[in-house]
Amino acid sequence: MELEQDLPAERPVGVPVEPGRSLSIPNLVTLGHILLVPIVVWAITAHAMQTAFLLFLAAGISDAVDGFIAKRFGMTSELGSYLDPLADKALIVSIYVALGFVGAIPRWLVILVVSRDIMIVGAVMLSWLLGNPVIVKPHLASKLNTAAQIIFACLVLGALGFQLNVAPAQSVAQAVVAGLTLLSVGIYLVEWVRHMNPAEPGA
Repeated sequence: MELEQDLPAERPVGVPVEPGRSLSIPNLVTLGHILLVPIVVWAITAHAMQTAFLLFLAAGISDAVDGFIAKRFGMTSELGSYLDPLADKALIVSIYVALGFVGAIPRWLVILVVSRDIMIVGAVMLSWLLGNPVIVKPHLASKLNTAAQIIFACLVLGALGFQLNVAPAQSVAQAVVAGLTLLSVGIYLVEWVRHMNPAEPGA
């Protein structure tokens, strides 16, 4: 999975986007990730943690491969720039909600992770409604946050599915996820406030 793409960022220079190739191989793989979400959620709620872990791992590997294919063979598209972050977020958030539902992770962590994404999307929508749209650019803390979320989810699913004793690492990863989530929300909030209230010239 890509480290962080809350919302499609500005298009990289030199990477062509072909709107006519909406159903390229990378986009089909991304659609597969979206269709995978309810299956992973079912596996977790059915306590089939090995299956959930393997599906999550397969999704991560295939996401990295289809990203490489898209860039290497010029298969990037505008549709893909929206689908890919949507698929990643849908999978991660759904896994956290499902793990919280079965009591595998603290409910407060689930609320924190989900609330962060809701706040970001809400802030972007509000900026558009106010006629001052903001472009969300993933920053370092946000990328690290998503990486920590993925690692923590893998640790939890792997521990439950294969009866592994990774409690110390799990506790550390949980604390890192919580800290980076709060940090990234703070950074986005400061950037949003500055965007919505630009300094007066000469101030």
